[in-house]
Amino acid sequence: MTPFSSQILESIEYAAELLRKAHHAIVLTGAGLSTPSGIPDFRSEGTGLWSRDEPLEVASLLTFRTHPESFYRWFRPLAGQIFNAKPNAAHFALAELEAHGRLHAILTQNIDMLHQKAGSKRVFELHGTLRTLSCTQCYQQFGYENHLAQFVTEGKIPYCPACGAILKPDIILFGEQLPYKAVMDAQYEARNCDLIIVIGSSLEVMPVAGLPMQAIDRGAHLIIINNSPTYLNVRADVVLPEDVARIIPAVAERVLHD
Repeated sequence: MTPFSSQILESIEYAAELLRKAHHAIVLTGAGLSTPSGIPDFRSEGTGLWSRDEPLEVASLLTFRTHPESFYRWFRPLAGQIFNAKPNAAHFALAELEAHGRLHAILTQNIDMLHQKAGSKRVFELHGTLRTLSCTQCYQQFGYENHLAQFVTEGKIPYCPACGAILKPDIILFGEQLPYKAVMDAQYEARNCDLIIVIGSSLEVMPVAGLPMQAIDRGAHLIIINNSPTYLNVRADVVLPEDVARIIPAVAERVLHD
């Protein structure tokens, strides 16, 4: 494994110092946190989902309502990757920080449940979750295990066992409102934290991208760990454009064991 440069080590130490001193630290995570687990992000050139598909054509609420089979055809490979993914070292490090009282909450744009699989408890899923599906007619909710497993392996679109209508994964599609309670909880956390750590998010999708601004406008410190620049890099105390699966465990090690 390539050792960190002296400059990166210095930034890791400063990030750990900010986290040790924080009384109410939170994390905002995006797709870049899960790419080491084999789940593609959305905007990376050549590999991101939106570099291959037009999002409004394949992942909009309108498409799901009018041509659900088109949505499910596009969604099946991604669902399989998520279904089989395992948390990486960054997920486990965040869960350990939370367990030791160093992190108060995780706000996530991800739908993959990897935070929960790693052991994190206070997770606010701002773009929905693949953990459940809801009936489009009778609105009953079902766990993903039975319905998505068959879809991933056999390609059978899931239907409601109660009324026979099509089931929709409880993820937020384009043209759909974000989950109200999760957004309200996230805004409360952002407005009351003294440190926010952005991990694996390009901060391009509103309104979630505005949460760090709410925090720093109230005096919170900001750490950004992301491969590509964000609009808030100039406001950050620390910027680490490095592999999250290496950086997060390195920061956690210094916070918990130094």
